[in-house]
Amino acid sequence: MATQLRRYLAEIGRRGGRKSRRKLDPEQARMMVRVREARRAYRTYHARCFWSSPPNLAIGAVDVPWVAEQLMRHGGRDAWEKGARLCR
Repeated sequence: MATQLRRYLAEIGRRGGRKSRRKLDPEQARMMVRVREARRAYRTYHARCFWSSPPNLAIGAVDVPWVAEQLMRHGGRDAWEKGARLCR
């Protein structure tokens, strides 16, 4: 009885593990990283570059070019470099 239960639970766990793993293609993974970096830059440079926008603005994939542009236009050299990396 215990061995059957153990086998059953192992099979369920193996099947669940296979289904729950998501696969990202390289382009999606790069976009996720760009969005994460844009969100971090928005928080870091809010006072200098994004003062007219709310501090808790939700940055998404469509906002990445805007964040990069604002960083490069209103920030210093370090912000410009971060914006240039977001543009790649």
